[in-house]
Amino acid sequence: MLIYSIIYIILSSAVSLKRDVSILFGRIAIAVLILSFITNNISFLMIEEGIGLYGGLLHITSTTQIFHTFIFLVSAIILVLNSFYVERRTTVNTNLINPKVFSQMLSKIEHNVVEYPLIILFVVTGALFLVSSSDLVTIFLAIELQSYGLYLLSSVHRNTLFGLSGGLMYFLLGSLSSCFILLGTGLLYTNSGTTYLDGIYIITSISDIMQNDLTSWYKPYYINYSLVFFTVGFLFKIGAAPFHFWSPDVYDNIPTVVTTFVSIIAKISILIFLLELVYYTSGFFISQFNWTQILVLSSLLSLVVGSVAGLTEKNIKKLFAYSTITHVGFMLLALAINTIESTQAFLFYLMQYSLSNINAFFLLMAIGYYYYKWDASKKNLDESSYSTILYTIELIGFFHRKPILTLSLAITIFSWMGIPPLVGFFGKQMVLSAALDNGYIFLTFVGLVTSVISGVYYLNVVKYMSFYKEDSIGHDEYSTFTLSSPINIIISVLTLIILLFTMIPETWLSMTNILALLIFKT
Repeated sequence: MLIYSIIYIILSSAVSLKRDVSILFGRIAIAVLILSFITNNISFLMIEEGIGLYGGLLHITSTTQIFHTFIFLVSAIILVLNSFYVERRTTVNTNLINPKVFSQMLSKIEHNVVEYPLIILFVVTGALFLVSSSDLVTIFLAIELQSYGLYLLSSVHRNTLFGLSGGLMYFLLGSLSSCFILLGTGLLYTNSGTTYLDGIYIITSISDIMQNDLTSWYKPYYINYSLVFFTVGFLFKIGAAPFHFWSPDVYDNIPTVVTTFVSIIAKISILIFLLELVYYTSGFFISQFNWTQILVLSSLLSLVVGSVAGLTEKNIKKLFAYSTITHVGFMLLALAINTIESTQAFLFYLMQYSLSNINAFFLLMAIGYYYYKWDASKKNLDESSYSTILYTIELIGFFHRKPILTLSLAITIFSWMGIPPLVGFFGKQMVLSAALDNGYIFLTFVGLVTSVISGVYYLNVVKYMSFYKEDSIGHDEYSTFTLSSPINIIISVLTLIILLFTMIPETWLSMTNILALLIFKT
C-alpha cells in the first residue's frame, strides 16, 4: 500500500502546477497511513508465532506488528502539521499588513513543498523494513532507505542558509555513521560466514557448546568487537553520547516541522532494531567482554551530557535536542539490562517519549506562529521565521496571551522531568527500578541526579512563560490567530494522555508487559 501510494504521488506531482496541492498530497498520505494502520491491525490478528518473509530477510512478529502500527500512527499525526492550514485568521493588525495577504503569505511559506508527504512515505517504508529485518544486508538497505529520506527532509528549505547547512551537516555525518554500520556488517560476515542473524546465533551457540575441530577457528570475541562497530553507527544516528555532537546544530538549522519527524521516527525504528539485536546476542557469549557494555557506557554519557550541556543553552530547539539525548540515555540503559522488566520499561518509555515529543513540537510550532514578522520594507513575511521561535527568552509572558497553550507545554515539560503523576514519571521509575534490581546502582544514582539537573533548564522555560509579563521584552503583537481544528484536537488529546495516564494505565502497561513476555518466550 505504501509503495503504490508513493507511485501515485510521484505521478500526481509531475502533472501538478499549483504549489498548494502539497496540502492535498499531505491529506492523501495521512489517509494512506490510516489505511495501513487498519490493515496492519487486521494482519496482526492472523499472526500468532510470527512468520519469515522472502527467505528470512524479513520477519513479522507481535513486536514488529505493534511498532509498525505505532509508526503509522505517529507519522500520520506529524503529517497533520503540513496537511492542514496551521491557522485560521481571526484578527490581524491592519496597520502592518492586509489580513488576506498575510494569510496567503503564511500558507505559502509552510505549504509549498509538494514532495514532503512523498518523502515521509519513503522514510516510513525504510523504518518498517528496519524494524522487521533479520538479515545484515536488509538491515543496511533499510537504514539507508530511511536515512536518504531524512537527508532530503532536512534540506527541504534549501533556499535558506540554515536549511541548506543543516541538511548538509546531517548528510555528511549520517554518511559517516553508515560507514561504521557497513564496517560492522563486513566484520560480522567475515567472522561468521553468514548474513542471517539466526545463522550467527546458531554458529555462536554451537561454538560455545562444542569446542571441536569444526568450530576451533571461531572466537567469541570476534563477534563482540564486530557488533561494537555495528552498534556505533546506530548510536551515531540516534544522537546518543559520545556521538551526539551533530544533533543540537541539526535540530536548530532544519525546519521545526522536519525536526519533529527526524527526532521521533528515526529513533523508534533504530531502538526497536537494537532491542531485537540485544535479544539475538544476549545468551551465548562466554567471553569477559560483551558488546552490550557499549550501550551501558553510551547510556551513562548520554545522561550526563544531555543534562549538563543543556544548562547554559538558550536556544529552544537545541534545548530539546539535549533533552532528547537524556531520554535516549534512559532507553539505552533499559536496553543494556535485557530482562523482562527492563524490556517492558524500554517499550513503555519509548512510546510515552514519542507522544510527549510530538506534543512539545506541535506546541512549539503553534506558539511560533504568533510571532511571524512582517517586513514593511519588502512587503512580505520574514521567511527566516518559518522555524518558529529560536530562543527561550522569546517565550516571556506567553501565558498572558495564550494560557491554555502555555499550560499544555508546561505539562509536557513536567512529564519530561518525571514529575508524578504524569506519564513521564512512570517511564523513568520503571527504567530506574529495573536498573536497581539488576545491580546497576551507580547508573541508577546518575539517572536520579541528572533528572534533577535537567529540571533546571526545563523549569526555566516554564518560568519565562508564566512568571514574566509580555511587555517586559517589548513584543510587538504581529498577529492573533486561532489554531485549526486538527491541530487543536491533537494537542488536546496528547496533553490529556500525558496528564491523565494514571486514570487508564492498564491497557498501556499490559500491552508492554505482554510484548516483553513474548520477546523472552522460549
